[in-house]
Amino acid sequence: MRALRYYEEQGLLSSTRTPGGQRQYSEDAVDRVLFFQQMYSAGLNSSRIADVLPCMDTGTTDERQRAMLAEDRKRLDARIADLTRARDLLDGVISTANERAGITD
Repeated sequence: MRALRYYEEQGLLSSTRTPGGQRQYSEDAVDRVLFFQQMYSAGLNSSRIADVLPCMDTGTTDERQRAMLAEDRKRLDARIADLTRARDLLDGVISTANERAGITD
């Protein structure tokens, strides 16, 4: 619930209220929240996500948005490459440790 309130404060999500004061979200709120979580984990902040939302909602972008999205994608590609190299190094360490311990796959 805390995250949902934060998303609302940031203007990323909206809700209506029941007569009893409970928040009600649209059916697409779950998909939106999953999108937010993915973007946060990818390193985007709430203002950057807010910039992306119109693209997501309309399927159209202006030149600034396309440049921003391309920059974010390039940064993610570099991060993925770094993580892949780290995983490969770790695989080597695991393989060496298993060999020395006499463990075979």
